[in-house]
Amino acid sequence: MSKLRTYQTEAIIIKKTKLGEADRILTLYTPHMGKIQGVAKGVRRPRSKLAGHLELLTHSLVSLARGRNLDTITGSQTINSFLPLKSDLDLSAHALYLTELVSQFTVDHLENYPLFQLLLDTLGYLCQSVSKELALRYFELHLLDAVGYRPQLQQCVACHSPLEPVVNSFCPVVGGMLCPGCSQRQPFSYPLSVNTLKVLRFIQNSDFSTANKLKLDAELSQQLETVLRRYLKYLLEREIKSTAWLDSLKRGNHD
Repeated sequence: MSKLRTYQTEAIIIKKTKLGEADRILTLYTPHMGKIQGVAKGVRRPRSKLAGHLELLTHSLVSLARGRNLDTITGSQTINSFLPLKSDLDLSAHALYLTELVSQFTVDHLENYPLFQLLLDTLGYLCQSVSKELALRYFELHLLDAVGYRPQLQQCVACHSPLEPVVNSFCPVVGGMLCPGCSQRQPFSYPLSVNTLKVLRFIQNSDFSTANKLKLDAELSQQLETVLRRYLKYLLEREIKSTAWLDSLKRGNHD
């Protein structure tokens, strides 16, 4: 049976690229088709009726027509515009960091419903008065779960012994924790405090409403950010561009 020429899907707009004078290629993350791309024709013109429904960080119901190379977006209706994310620079930076991670960790046309739901939920959390740093750490750990890179935090990856409540080490290369003995044989590992490991485990195994009850001081927050960023960078083999913007905003807030 041939595919229908037109179709409709929920989507979160995660990326946009200019095309020609008035068009855009949009990257959409969908619940059942994964990451797809579509051309929005004329969307950069001032009177475009589609533009408002196809902004970055918008959850929309999108209609598309199949094309030879790229599908064309023929209609769109906003489900949730996540307005707070668009009217606050700091929130925008946090939200765009999430969408960059989704874009980098996924391939086109591979369904990952848990990841779609995680992104949708976390954009919603950022619109509420929650800890933005905690929301990011929660997203990172659960994204790693959803894409098959869940870090092993319960036992030593090398000797498989349960981790004692001492300073153990995290090693991106092996995807998890090493006990003190095994970490000496792995140069690309770095120590994690007992408390940092405890919090990572807690976030990894909790839903957001439970994780959100955590109170993180600045030092612990920094340690969590560092270990997860290093792991994500190792997996992607590149810097995550939006971290530079997040860091510059953070520095600005501390001035």
